[in-house]
Amino acid sequence: MTESALTVHQTARPTGLPTAAHFRFAETPVPEPAPGTALVENLYWSVDPYHREMMDGDFALDAPLEGRTLGRVVATRTSALAEGQIVLHRRGWRTHAVVRPGETRRIPRHPGVPLSAYLSVLGGTGLTAYIALTRIARLREGEDLFVSGAAGGVGTAVGRFARLLGAGRLTGSTGTPGKAAYLTEHVGYDAAFDYHAGPAAGLLAEAAPAGIDVFVDNVGGDQLGAAIGALRTRGRVVRVGTIGQYNTPDVPPVRFDHTAVVEKSLRIEGFLVRDHEDAQEELYDFAVPHLRSGALAADETVVDGFERIVEAFLLMLRGGNTGKILVRAGS
Repeated sequence: MTESALTVHQTARPTGLPTAAHFRFAETPVPEPAPGTALVENLYWSVDPYHREMMDGDFALDAPLEGRTLGRVVATRTSALAEGQIVLHRRGWRTHAVVRPGETRRIPRHPGVPLSAYLSVLGGTGLTAYIALTRIARLREGEDLFVSGAAGGVGTAVGRFARLLGAGRLTGSTGTPGKAAYLTEHVGYDAAFDYHAGPAAGLLAEAAPAGIDVFVDNVGGDQLGAAIGALRTRGRVVRVGTIGQYNTPDVPPVRFDHTAVVEKSLRIEGFLVRDHEDAQEELYDFAVPHLRSGALAADETVVDGFERIVEAFLLMLRGGNTGKILVRAGS
């Protein structure tokens, strides 16, 4: 274990896209666990789109940031956490964290499943995709989907889960032709397009000419309007996020045909994954056998070294990742 600890602090509120100047690293001695707590040395960190939204006011300035993290207990003063245990907690953006048992979740470590999967396809990212499909959309076999932001962590998980659940035609949007090719060649999408190539409605009509039953929306904007037009009767929109507007707060709200929502009996519903943590074991039961058999893969972009966590976060905001982006502790 190292003799010093690093934390990342936010130093200012960004306008538009954040830069490295909005963060600073602080070095301190490794903290000592108090009675009833344990010291965790972190191994993997998740950087997520919602962190950008939190930067506008939810994160305190000049204080350690928060986020999902996997770490190993290295010192303990509670019988509920044993040394060597791998736990998930939310005291991320730091190399070491002092946690209470109630702030952690023990990772079960299924044989043959890589540790990083518990932050990607088995973590909050995978749980978001699973809830979107099974609890919100209530996907039925043979139904056709459109997914925006399809090459990100949630989008790739939605595509892979939907295929395992018996979905019909899968259509995705993404930010580059290379990512579109990745979706069709590796993830299981039938069609994918670069949303920069033209108006969203026309691109979607070309990729899914017969329409769609479910839209899983990670982006918002014009793609939401296009999906409303493409949905069939009793179609569903699952609102996961609006990453397309996180760095452009002055963009006007999306316009869509509200009459179509009534005439086609559409349902539009959003959710927060934290309200569905009771489904974690259900996700394990569904996904772990497929991971172990090779029928399911974890799409990940891994950046090595905690000192690169800000770089990884900014890379994600610029669309530089494919699948879930994670930061891994250096050797």
